[in-house]
Amino acid sequence: MTVRRSAAALATTALLLGAASPAAVAAPSPSPSADLPPGLYGATDPTYDGVWRQSLAFLAQKIEYVTPSAAAVDWLVGQQCDSGAFTSYRDASKPCDASTVMDTNATAIAVQALVELNQHREDANNGADWLKSVQNEDGGWGYNPGSPSDANSTSIVIGALARTGVPIGEVTTADGSTPYTALQALAIGCGKEDGGAFAYQADKKGGLTANADATAASVLGLMGKGIASGTSNAVKDPVCAKGDADDLSPEQSAQNGAYYLATALEKTPYLEQAPMPGAEDAAPQPDFGNTADAVVALTASGHKDKATATVEWLAENSKSWARQGGPAATAQLILAAHATGAQVRDFGGVNLVQQLNATGPAPATVAEPSPTPTGPQPSSGTSSDDGGLGLWWLIGIGLAFGAGIGFLLSMRRKKP
Repeated sequence: MTVRRSAAALATTALLLGAASPAAVAAPSPSPSADLPPGLYGATDPTYDGVWRQSLAFLAQKIEYVTPSAAAVDWLVGQQCDSGAFTSYRDASKPCDASTVMDTNATAIAVQALVELNQHREDANNGADWLKSVQNEDGGWGYNPGSPSDANSTSIVIGALARTGVPIGEVTTADGSTPYTALQALAIGCGKEDGGAFAYQADKKGGLTANADATAASVLGLMGKGIASGTSNAVKDPVCAKGDADDLSPEQSAQNGAYYLATALEKTPYLEQAPMPGAEDAAPQPDFGNTADAVVALTASGHKDKATATVEWLAENSKSWARQGGPAATAQLILAAHATGAQVRDFGGVNLVQQLNATGPAPATVAEPSPTPTGPQPSSGTSSDDGGLGLWWLIGIGLAFGAGIGFLLSMRRKKP
């Protein structure tokens, strides 16, 4: 996601991870001119999140019966390279070459968006084929091809492949590893501190540190779902099943992650993030992006009741964050509200659909919403020719890095 997802800024991620894993994040393309291209959502520099915020906006619009303009869709398609990959953002007047930095997260979310729009299916399939071609030997994916696998990237790629009809369990490497294998290797065992949580990546010694964003992403990934997901059939309260990764099914590992998220949200109705370096207030701050991601993960895993208080908190407290965060932040709230059956068009007094539409070209169509569903909602499957609302998560928008960059990718995108 996507990021979920919340996503740290790409530049922040590079700064934090560069010494430990220099191949993990490559430098993006040079910043575009101040004149934003027509068709693009948002008013901030798209260098790090152009494709991400555009695709996330489409997913949120589609889920609420809004069809984006042809110009907006054409802009997204124009970002794709001939290989099928997408970058975070590029000057489409120049062809992709060996210096072009490919982005698995941007590719995965763009694939999901194109499938949900039921347009440019061949382009979506090409994107999925490229993703399969850059799978790591451990079964997962990193942010850039060849970088170490991480939970967020692996999860959002799972969502893209599933939506294009690819059986995830059959996407294997030479030694039989699957995307589920890669995710389960990042799970913290039950009975340990932070049991049930997932790490973003293992450290140099193989140690795992709980990461709420990675956990929300992994819950969806292990269930074969993606950024925007509806409510699954209710199950009993989440429990943390003990056992080695090899002894647990992907579904069991997903429920362990749901247990961790539900437990965290029992303490406070929101997840926290460390303050930005140099901030006057050294206390942890609410992490709106990760909190929205957690709502989607809990409802998708059958625990909407564990997210009710959190959705109410988001409705009361997220207005400023969503306005400042632009289309991606507003889209995240739409996905969280929709998954739980909250009033998307009156979310704490804000019409989120109208707010999102205003950040880009006028939509082609805006249909009247159907009544708020009260029962289980459909969630993304592997069938991809229904033209319906395949619903997917994200990995969220969270940290801002520098003036003009704005909220950058989740799936957050990654908060190591």
